[in-house]
Amino acid sequence: MLFNSVEFFVFIILCFLAYWFVFKTKKSQNLFLLAISYFFYGWWDWRFLFLILASSLLDFFIGLKISKTPDKPKRRWLLVLSLFFNLGALALFKYYDFFISSLAEAIPALDTDGLLLNVMLPVGISFYTFQTLSYSIDVYKGQIKAESNLVSFAAFVCFFPQLVAGPIERAKDLLPQFEKNRVFKSKDAYEGLQLILWGLFKKSVIADNVSIYADKIFHDYQHYDSGTLLLGAVLFSSQIYCDFSGYSDIAIGTSKLFGFKLSRNFNFPYFSKNITEFWKKWHMSLTNWFRDYIYIPLGGSRGSSLVLVRNIFIVFFISGIWHGANWTYILWGTLNGVLFIPITLYNKHFNKSKLLTAKIFNIPKIVFTFLMVSILWVFFRADSIGMAFGYVDGLVDFTGFTPVSYLKNIYGFITWNKCQYIFPLLLVLYSFEYVNRNNEFGLDFKLKPILKLFLSTFIFLLWFVYANYPSEDFIYFQF
Repeated sequence: MLFNSVEFFVFIILCFLAYWFVFKTKKSQNLFLLAISYFFYGWWDWRFLFLILASSLLDFFIGLKISKTPDKPKRRWLLVLSLFFNLGALALFKYYDFFISSLAEAIPALDTDGLLLNVMLPVGISFYTFQTLSYSIDVYKGQIKAESNLVSFAAFVCFFPQLVAGPIERAKDLLPQFEKNRVFKSKDAYEGLQLILWGLFKKSVIADNVSIYADKIFHDYQHYDSGTLLLGAVLFSSQIYCDFSGYSDIAIGTSKLFGFKLSRNFNFPYFSKNITEFWKKWHMSLTNWFRDYIYIPLGGSRGSSLVLVRNIFIVFFISGIWHGANWTYILWGTLNGVLFIPITLYNKHFNKSKLLTAKIFNIPKIVFTFLMVSILWVFFRADSIGMAFGYVDGLVDFTGFTPVSYLKNIYGFITWNKCQYIFPLLLVLYSFEYVNRNNEFGLDFKLKPILKLFLSTFIFLLWFVYANYPSEDFIYFQF
C-alpha cells in the first residue's frame, strides 16, 4: 500500500476516525495500531507477516531474559542469538543470492544454479531489523529496560507509518509513547497534514516527474554529451532526495495524526557545505544508528588517525552494502568514505581556518558539495559498475567543450523532451526549503495562519495539477 495511493488515503481516514472516536483507551488504541500495522504490511505479501512476527517475539522474550539474567556471559549469548536470527534472516533474503552469483562470476567453472534461492525481498526488512537490533543491544547494555508489554513492543516494531522505509526509531524514543495516554491535538494534526502534503509534493510532483527524464538519460547514457549527463546526475539527485525524504515527511506527518512523534530523518542535506555535513543531514536515523552501534564501539575518533580511517571506512562499507546487494552500492559507500576521511582528519588535527569558514564562501561550497554528491549518486543509480564508470567517463569528457555548447546541449535535451516545467517546480522546492532550512520542513513557515494557508493551498494545487499517476514505488522500498 503506497503512501501516494487512493487506497492509503481511504485507509488512513478510516483508521484515524476509528482510532480517536472508537478506541479511546491506551490499551485498545495500541491493539488497534498493531492490527492495522499488520494489515498495512500484509497488503504487499501476507507471508512476510510471519517473519516480522517471529522477529518481534524473539526479541521481546530475549529482552526480558537479558534483563533477568545477572550472568554477563549468558546475557552475551542471548544477545548473540538475537543478532544471529535477525542478521541471518537479513543475509538470507537480501544477500545470499548476491554472494552466490558473485562467487559464480569469480569461478566460472562452479555450478551454482541449484544453490540460488530466488526469494523475494521482504519490504522494509533492513529497517525493522535494525530497529529490533538496537532494542536488544540497548537492553543488553542496560541503557533501557526491557519492555514487558508484548502488544506495545510488537506495535513498536511494526508501527505502520515508518515500517517499510523508516525513520529507524530507537526503543528509548518510540516505545514510551505507546505507554502514554494520547490526546488528540488539533495543532499536531494540522502540522501532520502539512507534512503529508509536503511529502506528497516531493514524491508525486518532483520525484516521479523528474524520474522520467533521469531514467531516459541513464538508460541511454552512451549517446549523450557531458552536459546532458551532468543534467541526468543532478535530476537523479533531486529524484532520490524527494522520493526518500518525501516518504519520511509523510511517515512523520501520519504519525502526528495518531499522537506520535517520529525522529527527523532529513535536515535539508543539499544545503551542506561539505560531505561530512551532508552525512549528518541525510538519512539521519541510519547515520546515527551506524554511529552508535558500529563507529563508536570500534573506537570512533579516539586513538590514532589510522584507527579513525579504519572506522570510517568500515562504516561506509557497511552503509553501502546495507543499501543493496550489488557491487555498485558497495562502491558508492566506499567512495563516500574516501571523500569523508580527509575532512574528518583535517577537523581532528587542525583548527578550522577563518578564511575557509567565512560565510562568503558558503554558496560555492554548497554548489560544489551538491555536484560531488550528484556524481556519487551515479554509482548508486547505475545497474553495474561498468555502467557507472562509463557514465562518469562521459560526464568528464570535455572534448570540444565550450560553455556555449555545454549549455546548448542541455537546453536541447530539455526542449526536445518538453520538460521545461520541471525546473520551476524544482525552484519552488528548493526555495521553500532554503527559506525554512532552520525549521522542521519545507512548509514550516512562521507566518500568520492566513498566509500559511495560502502557501499550503498553492502546494496542493501544484500537487493536483502535476502529480504523476500512476505513481512509482518509493526507491527505498527495495532496501
